[in-house]
Amino acid sequence: MTKSALQIARAAYQPKLPKALKGAVKVKEGEPTQSVADQEAIKELFPNTYGMPLIQFVEGEAVSFPAINVGVILSGGQAPGGHNVISGLFDGIKALNKDSKLYGFILGPGGLVDHNYMELTADIIDEYRNTGGFDIIGSGRTKLEKVEQFEKGYEIIQELGIKALVIIGGDDSNTNACVLAEYYAAKNYGVQVIGCPKTIDGDLKNEMIETSFGFDTACKTYSEVIGNIQRDCNSARKYWHFIKLMGRSASHIALECALQVQPNVCIISEEVEAKDMSLDDVVTYIAQAVADRAAAGNNFGTVLIPEGLVEFIPAMKRLIAELNDFLAANSEEFAQIKKSAQRDYIIRKLSPENSAIYASLPEGVARQLTLDRDPHGNVQVSLIETEKLLSEMVGKKLAQWKEEGKYVGKFAAQHHFFGYEGRCAAPSNFDADYCYSLGYTASLLIANGKTGYMSSVRNTTAPAEEWIAGGVPITMMMNMERRHGEMKPVIQKALVRLDGAPFKAFAANREMWAKETAYVYPGPIQYFGPTEVCDQPTKTLQLEQAK
Repeated sequence: MTKSALQIARAAYQPKLPKALKGAVKVKEGEPTQSVADQEAIKELFPNTYGMPLIQFVEGEAVSFPAINVGVILSGGQAPGGHNVISGLFDGIKALNKDSKLYGFILGPGGLVDHNYMELTADIIDEYRNTGGFDIIGSGRTKLEKVEQFEKGYEIIQELGIKALVIIGGDDSNTNACVLAEYYAAKNYGVQVIGCPKTIDGDLKNEMIETSFGFDTACKTYSEVIGNIQRDCNSARKYWHFIKLMGRSASHIALECALQVQPNVCIISEEVEAKDMSLDDVVTYIAQAVADRAAAGNNFGTVLIPEGLVEFIPAMKRLIAELNDFLAANSEEFAQIKKSAQRDYIIRKLSPENSAIYASLPEGVARQLTLDRDPHGNVQVSLIETEKLLSEMVGKKLAQWKEEGKYVGKFAAQHHFFGYEGRCAAPSNFDADYCYSLGYTASLLIANGKTGYMSSVRNTTAPAEEWIAGGVPITMMMNMERRHGEMKPVIQKALVRLDGAPFKAFAANREMWAKETAYVYPGPIQYFGPTEVCDQPTKTLQLEQAK
């Protein structure tokens, strides 16, 4: 396999570890924990794994450990650093006993159920250290929630003599890990389950999980390309660039990128919802920024938009809900109507408020709302090109203002969506170190007989030497939410906090960024160069921890 010069150089990078993990360790137990909400319901569902203490690893006496066989699963969407979690786990179990073995289940949780696996040996692991992607064993989105899946998985676990399973994933995958841990504990199967916090969206976090892995690298990658666009924007001075960024359930990526690049406008979904803003309010806000810059002779700018914005606009949420119900109930009648007449048909059938909103939408978006349905008959919000929707509506509003003499300027838009480009980027130094530490910590949780825990590495704005490694019971992060019509235990998503330091820092500066061209061009800062350039944690972490 041909390797680039960077891949060869990167293979030699040795991830840093917290001081406490470099020698023998012992467990320091904290207070018993409880779930973030719905304590009684969660306790009833997880009697064997509820209320366990927080754990911290501190320096201890050397102890000999028997060899252990461990299974590992990559679950859900890719995030930079996954290969280093596996490398840290491998090195950790080998340090405990050189005869320990690591098995990777192929293409996600489905590999466990289908008994599709491979042994991960040193020569395989060495090929993947410090690389992006999940291609060492692939990933998948199979949900582990049925008894027959647990039992089928247990067959191969017994056959391979596996003592523990490590599931590397986001909130849904770790919820599944918790359910599996509870099931195997209730059955006395002697199989431990450990989770590792992954998602570039940054919405798997709390006091014990300061950041999910991949967020740092993805934001640095996006910020580099947004900076490049801003450089072009400020050179040509004739386009407004509407840039959509990943983050369906929360706006952490958009906020972090805004803090890094200082765009003219950045919309935060959580603020839109809190202020009960309508689609027209959002459009007016952007159009005003365009008009103000035009008045100063600047007919160019950048707008950052989170992927999930449409679902956070309360009026749009109500429109989508009514459309879902109406089209489900009248699908046959709707199918008979000529395409050219479908829009008018829907406008006539909806309630007055929703009918007015639907009529105001550009035709392309209106069509996406009615035609492109998922298998459950719901609108596929991720397919809505929000960046085009907003620029088209801003263009219309500006044309109207021009007629009224409120706007003098030219408006031309360019559109971008940055998603997969950041997902499999080579991990930053931070993610390379953080992921390696998470994997190594998982090996110690296993060695100390823990199950139903998530690997936790804290104090992450300090140098890696001073990081605090341990474990947090997954039940501690859970609450009950309605999914597909029934209440289910799930890890609570962390949304952007409008009273948090990162949002406040953004809010304090955005008016100035809107008027002036205050762009920052981060450049390729993932890993190559002096420490003060490459090893910076995200702005989000620095502001949250006031460093």
